[in-house]
Amino acid sequence: MNLSKSATQEVDATVDALLLQQVILYPTDTVWGVGCDAESPPAVQALYKLKGREAGKPSIVLVADLAMLKRYAAEVPAELEALLAADTRPTTYILPASRAVARELVAPDGTVGLRVVKDEFCHKVVRRLGHGLVSTSANKAGEPTPAVYAEVDAAIVRGVDHVVSWRQDDAARTAPSRVLRLGAGGQLEVVRE
Repeated sequence: MNLSKSATQEVDATVDALLLQQVILYPTDTVWGVGCDAESPPAVQALYKLKGREAGKPSIVLVADLAMLKRYAAEVPAELEALLAADTRPTTYILPASRAVARELVAPDGTVGLRVVKDEFCHKVVRRLGHGLVSTSANKAGEPTPAVYAEVDAAIVRGVDHVVSWRQDDAARTAPSRVLRLGAGGQLEVVRE
C-alpha cells in the first residue's frame, strides 16, 4: 500500500521536525502518542517535561525492522525473528538496552521497550529518520490515554513542536500493544496480553 501525496509530504515534514530534535504528536499503530528521536537525549528530556513524566519511567521505541531493533537491544532472543514474522498485532518487546538508545529511555533494570511498527505512516517516518522513534501516549502523566486525536488534551497539542495531520479524523480505537519481556532464562514471557 502506498501513501497519498499529502501523506508522503506529512512524512517529510515529520522527519524534518525529528531531525531538528523536536517533539511530535502523531498517530501510532495503537493510540495517539508524542515522540522524538530515540537517540536525542535533549528531545527525550523535552518530551518528558511536556508530559510531566517522572525520571526512571521509560517510554517505548518504535523501530522499522529487526535490524533496527538489534541496534537498540544488547541481547535479542533467537526466536524473536520468527515471532516478529508471525505478529498479527502490535507487540512490544522488553529487552536489555544497548548504548545506542538515549539513557532516559532505559528502565532502572537496564531494559528498553521496542516495537516493530506496523502502521504504514509510522513505518515510513522511522525508516526515513533512520533512528528509533520514541512512543508514549499523548497525555499528561496520570491522565487518560487518548485513543483518537479528538481526545488529546489541548495542552499537549500546544506543547509539541509538530502536530501530524495524518489520521486526525479517525474514530477507530485500537487496543494497547501486547508486551513480552526477556526473562532470566532467556525466554520471552508475557507481561500484558
